[in-house]
Amino acid sequence: MTMPLEIVTVPCLSDNYAFLLHDAASGRSALVDAPDPAAITAALKKRGWGLDEILLTHHHWDHIDGTKELCSTFGASVTGAATDAHRLPDLDRTVQDGESFDLFGHEVQVLDVSGHTVGHIAFYIPDSNAVFTADSLMALGCGRLFEGTPEQMWNSLSRLAALPPETVVYSGHEYTQANAAFAITIDPDNDALKTRIAQIDTARAAGEPTVPSTLQLELDTNPFLRAHLSSVKESMAMQNAEDVDVFTEIRRRKDNF
Repeated sequence: MTMPLEIVTVPCLSDNYAFLLHDAASGRSALVDAPDPAAITAALKKRGWGLDEILLTHHHWDHIDGTKELCSTFGASVTGAATDAHRLPDLDRTVQDGESFDLFGHEVQVLDVSGHTVGHIAFYIPDSNAVFTADSLMALGCGRLFEGTPEQMWNSLSRLAALPPETVVYSGHEYTQANAAFAITIDPDNDALKTRIAQIDTARAAGEPTVPSTLQLELDTNPFLRAHLSSVKESMAMQNAEDVDVFTEIRRRKDNF
């Protein structure tokens, strides 16, 4: 039986997260997104790990800027979306939606989660119970629609919502407290959300991260995953609206919050 990957959350820049993935059997390590080479290098050296692979989710600078330096330092190879290759650092491996690839003996499934950007991908690793969603599905939120349409983002979130509920969601930013302040305006009678907000406030007061979360927790509390529910539609006075239209209105309100 393959042991799950050890996953380490690395705070970067002002509010980004990168993630180290370490395979104990082979002693090899990978990185999801590369915001800050200094922070990532320090985390690797602290553990005595090298860096063999870098997996990139999308082209925004705060997810890729450290790639070249880390490759130079560690000799890592780089994987990213074929459709986004023209905007990413040089790729050694291109992948697309529906493909799988091997990472140190672990299957990684590639999901197109366009919306925040077109060509944004997520990496799902079933045997490690982990999905790396960057700026698509976030803790209590989803990314702004800089390039994609509401329909694209709703479809992307719906795909992620269909993963096993125990999946751990590793997202790209520490936005959870601000997202929570908005979420309660959409779902004011949600007791699970109220409990989560109290936990978030306690964690942030102690300087602790609120990422990762579980998919079940997001399904229970994240308004962007709950646009199809009658309780949310009723609270928004959109009882007869299509799910995607409710999602679109939630995103509009968040952008103006």
